[in-house]
Amino acid sequence: MAFSGTGRIWMNGSFVEWADAKVHIATHALHYGSAVFEGARCYDTPKGSACFRLDAHMRRLTESARIYRMELAYSQAQLETAVLDTIRANGMKACYIRPLAYRGYGALGVNPFPCPVDVAILVWEWGTYLGEEALERGVDVQVSSWSRMAPDSFPSLAKTSANYANAALIKMDAIVNGYAEGVALDSFGYISEGSGENIFVVRDNVIYTPPVAASILPGITRDSVITLARGLGYCVREEMLPREMLYVADEVFFVGTAVEITPVRSVDRIVVGAGHRGPVTKALQEAYFGVINGSAPDTHRWITYVGA
Repeated sequence: MAFSGTGRIWMNGSFVEWADAKVHIATHALHYGSAVFEGARCYDTPKGSACFRLDAHMRRLTESARIYRMELAYSQAQLETAVLDTIRANGMKACYIRPLAYRGYGALGVNPFPCPVDVAILVWEWGTYLGEEALERGVDVQVSSWSRMAPDSFPSLAKTSANYANAALIKMDAIVNGYAEGVALDSFGYISEGSGENIFVVRDNVIYTPPVAASILPGITRDSVITLARGLGYCVREEMLPREMLYVADEVFFVGTAVEITPVRSVDRIVVGAGHRGPVTKALQEAYFGVINGSAPDTHRWITYVGA
């Protein structure tokens, strides 16, 4: 989704204007993908602007940095505060939040250690990732010709920019073939995830989702949906899933910070269920959106109010 950014960006502890937030062409991350990042959301609720699971997102950012041996100059708590400060500095009621830690300008070469670790936080207005109508009608997807990385090649637990070169190939493959999204298999042929979403399959009222071992990013929305589903009384199983489960499922849906909870209408031109949002997907959407818009109690303490 294209956007035109304005406002102020937090960079290494100071605010700069959007147009002045620049890096050197020799920045290590530009050449070698040596960056980790997060994607979180702030929602406009009756009780004020509210970030969803900000602590979990910042924890994953710091853990991604640890996996890549990046020494951050800021603690998780300091980063959480910086996010709230950035939202306030831009006067936003609702926004998408993008914290980024990257190897900056120091030396060029595969070895990243000589380069500083810089941190930036930007926010912008971003609507529903796959479109508003997709939340009800669903989207058409394909099983991608590109697989997710093997477990001994790239760490899927880290949300790193390098991994999203793989995600971009999956996404482009889907778009040029006329689909909204692609579903990638892992290196062993089991269902992994979408280009930027985790995936769930419903069959006989049981909810299935691939485990961490299937080369997935352990999504925070994924964790939230599992918690909500079990709270609603559904059986949720984290299992290795063969590709054909997508063709015989009663319901399939994506989850993620950007996509939220979006049903899948068809896979490889095979209609899923009735060809639109199913009852389990709808129930989970209602529970999820109830928490983030403030109409349901925040029993899991997932909400951080910007003004607090």
